[in-house]
Amino acid sequence: MSLKPLNIKSKLLDAPSGSPLYSVSIKDAKQKKVVLANPKATRSLIALMDLAAVNGGAACHWGGPSAMTETWTALHALMFKNKDWYNHFNFVNDIGHAENGIYALRTVLGYGDLTMETLKGFRAMGSKLTGHGESHLYPEGVLLSNGPLGSALPQAQGLAAGDKVAKNNRVTVVSVSDGAAMEGEAKEAFTAIPGLASKGKLNPFVMLVSDNNTKLGGRIDKDSFSMQPTFDSFKDLGWDVVKVENGHDLEAVYHTIEESIEKAKKDPSKPVCVWLKTIKGYGVKSTMDSASGGHGFPLKAHDDGIHAFIKEIWGDEAVPAEFTTWANELTVKPEKKSSGSSTPKDKIQVGVAKALSRAAKEGYPVFSITSDLQGSTGLKAFHSEYPDHYLDVGVAESNMVSTAIGMSKVGFIPVVDTFAAFGVTKGNLPLIMASLSQAPVIAVFSHTGFQDAADGASHQSLTYLSALGSIPHLNTVNVGSAKEAEEYMFKAIQKIATDRQCGKDGESYIFFIGRENFALEMKEGLNYDLHKPQKLAEGTDAAIIVSGSLVAKGMEAAEKLRLRGIEATVINHSFVNHSDFTQIANWIAESGSKVVTVEDHQLIGGMGSQLVHQLKLLGLEFDVETLAIKGEFGQSAYSADELYTKHHVDSGAIIEAVERLVHNKGSFMNLDTDILKSKWKDISHEAKRKWDSISEKDLEKVKGNAVAMVSLIQEKFGISKEDATKKVEELLAKYPKDELKAKVEKTAEKVMGTANTLMDEIKSKLKK
Repeated sequence: MSLKPLNIKSKLLDAPSGSPLYSVSIKDAKQKKVVLANPKATRSLIALMDLAAVNGGAACHWGGPSAMTETWTALHALMFKNKDWYNHFNFVNDIGHAENGIYALRTVLGYGDLTMETLKGFRAMGSKLTGHGESHLYPEGVLLSNGPLGSALPQAQGLAAGDKVAKNNRVTVVSVSDGAAMEGEAKEAFTAIPGLASKGKLNPFVMLVSDNNTKLGGRIDKDSFSMQPTFDSFKDLGWDVVKVENGHDLEAVYHTIEESIEKAKKDPSKPVCVWLKTIKGYGVKSTMDSASGGHGFPLKAHDDGIHAFIKEIWGDEAVPAEFTTWANELTVKPEKKSSGSSTPKDKIQVGVAKALSRAAKEGYPVFSITSDLQGSTGLKAFHSEYPDHYLDVGVAESNMVSTAIGMSKVGFIPVVDTFAAFGVTKGNLPLIMASLSQAPVIAVFSHTGFQDAADGASHQSLTYLSALGSIPHLNTVNVGSAKEAEEYMFKAIQKIATDRQCGKDGESYIFFIGRENFALEMKEGLNYDLHKPQKLAEGTDAAIIVSGSLVAKGMEAAEKLRLRGIEATVINHSFVNHSDFTQIANWIAESGSKVVTVEDHQLIGGMGSQLVHQLKLLGLEFDVETLAIKGEFGQSAYSADELYTKHHVDSGAIIEAVERLVHNKGSFMNLDTDILKSKWKDISHEAKRKWDSISEKDLEKVKGNAVAMVSLIQEKFGISKEDATKKVEELLAKYPKDELKAKVEKTAEKVMGTANTLMDEIKSKLKK
């Protein structure tokens, strides 16, 4: 019986029917004229759209897309020979940071609705042209989402396998960078693709490798190790390797890709690897010569240098007037706006470097194992100061953490670093193994939540707390200032050293930090003991509980609420999974037993859900609203604030949530639970008499529990919690309420008693 897939229509658009807006001509293998998009026009559009995004406040990529321009130009000319090209090719781009090169190229080709106007929205909120290719936002242009290097290649393997089973006549073509080739996922696919193809399990497969010996941090062979042996091994793995010495010779590249596609079609058992020697930042000498290849776009906002930049791309040819006009628009400088705040700010990464330097000076054996992002995570300053205290394993996050485990077993205190999006995913299993191997590590995972706004969903870690929070012997620390990072990291280093020298296993500490600038310190005179919350503001009406990048939003909301007559406590809950929850419970009880938790994390498994669970285990009764991401992905935006507002986790949303709780009469906390319990026999009899739909059996399940009673009323009458609470209040109205104050005091005493009992138990265990 043949296996047929679901009939899913492709959302990709037809190939453009007209000629490129800017073109060049070459000869194909049969010496026939072929008209292609002009690579100079594509590079110009990359530069212009980058500067437009930089003007908006977003970082952008230049080096990667400029290295692949000729390759993608040739490939698209071949794919777009067929109007329904998507029925003939699967095109997958694993070089996510180069996706803007595809946007620019397809604009030159006239693909879909791509124009210079749509390019002007690159990386902006609401644009489908995100920092990395995202099929959930731009399905008409992106087949598989990309971003984390090496992740799209094995997905492309799946496309070729699926087409084979479905008997589709389609060739899979995937572009990969040398940096991505360092990832474990990519290395697995390098082996599996030719292995499976040799057994007749895959459709024709062509892999285009951009080899320019350059990653974000610099030259690969200098910083880490040479990738040449890896590429040399492809032939032995079963690939038909075709090398192109000049990846910027458009005609040679076109001929090679055309021949490679035909070879793969004739013999699907032998996948073809086109090994292209490219130059990152090609087209502009300064970026070609740069150690990073101009990975990030080199010009600042509204920089007049854009004119010279584009002129260099075109050389002796005249720059098209449209490009000059756009460049003129981009260099108009807006009026400077006051920040409105005199609070000193800097990146949290500054505190990370200070902590490591301080620990090294005091003789602690700290050793950094990095995976190319040390310039973004704060570790680069430490590397400069202590060049013998670090190892760069290349773009390989899983390998980085696993290496740290070995270093830890030898007796070092290893510190790993990368973006949170990569650390909690690719580093997840190794972090579990660190605990299993009694080999604690320290991690710095940056760009949490929406902090990596411009790069888009693939780089926005919205599960960072839930992904790691349940791993035994591991602590998640979400810090919001450089001072927090410095103090907590230094003390974590001290604790690991002390524990291990005393014969204990020690525990791992994972520090999550943002990307943007934050106050150097939230408040003077704070306590920075490990696993302790901080009270940043004091009030009696409600408690706002925040951590990490949103602490400032909580403080801003509290100040505005104070002007409205509502006094809110602000609690900085940095040690998310292992904190002093008893202290937090006490502060909540003193703050009206009304709580708003706020986080740039998914609702499920986030800080709020972890905290509420712990507080309930302590027996605390309170009303709560949790502001978090409700099962959605993010998208590109110029700043995190835009995404905080969209997902209702900004200061305005906090204010609204607090006001709802404070002014909500239909609240559990307004019920006299003591009377409900003490007078339960009478109240249950009255409930049966008043409501025929409620049975004796129903009331037996309640037994005087206020929450259960409200839930029962909700279920029976199909009404809201607030309306159900009011009905219960009506039942209690005939009973005296002058004991209310005593009841509140009794509840507080109960919480304190529970807290003291827990503290006594902990002290007893520590003594033992």
